[in-house]
Amino acid sequence: MTAPASVSMLLLRNVPLFSTLPEHQLALLTGVVSRKSFPRGASIIAAGDITESLYVVISGRMKVMMSDDEGREVILAILGPNEFFGEMGLIDDHPRSASVVALEACEVLSLSKRDFKKSLAENFEMAMTVMRGLVKRLREADQKIGSLALMDVYGRVARLLLEMAETVNGQKIVTRKLAKQDIAKMIGASREMVSRVMKDLQSGGYIEVRPGSIFLHETILTID
Repeated sequence: MTAPASVSMLLLRNVPLFSTLPEHQLALLTGVVSRKSFPRGASIIAAGDITESLYVVISGRMKVMMSDDEGREVILAILGPNEFFGEMGLIDDHPRSASVVALEACEVLSLSKRDFKKSLAENFEMAMTVMRGLVKRLREADQKIGSLALMDVYGRVARLLLEMAETVNGQKIVTRKLAKQDIAKMIGASREMVSRVMKDLQSGGYIEVRPGSIFLHETILTID
């Protein structure tokens, strides 16, 4: 990790979590928010750590994961720019429940527990943004539990691709690079099974794999 860099009001204004704050609060935050850089593979937070800060992603991607004593991993989420993490422990004062590791070089903003709680108390819209983020994660957790219980691996892969896809000119496309091993850790399957499913989806006309992108056809919606 490199040394913290200065933070401008313009940068904070462009972050959705802080965008509703009035000018005087933004000005105060520039003095307490830290900007940090992490290389690929770096651990940003670790499960079990004392919760001291909220983090907002400025650039790059990172994975939220849990692991057991045997080194087996489950990926709970992939985070990208403007998403935030670490807020749960700040609210309930519990240790970190998961680890966050950089998938590529990334930059984050860090806000201490004291300043985070002060900002929430003084800004209703920021508090609502945090609440919406928590609700979103709860819904995603419910969906993941349901898919693990009710869907086969084909359905889980199809659902994950649909969740990660962006709509470009009416076409659903996955542009974010995601290794098959990471897909396997996100859906509770083996890498070999994911490779087989991806090949079957491609040969069946459900997806089209091109360099750097996966194009999803409407027929993928019929997989469950």
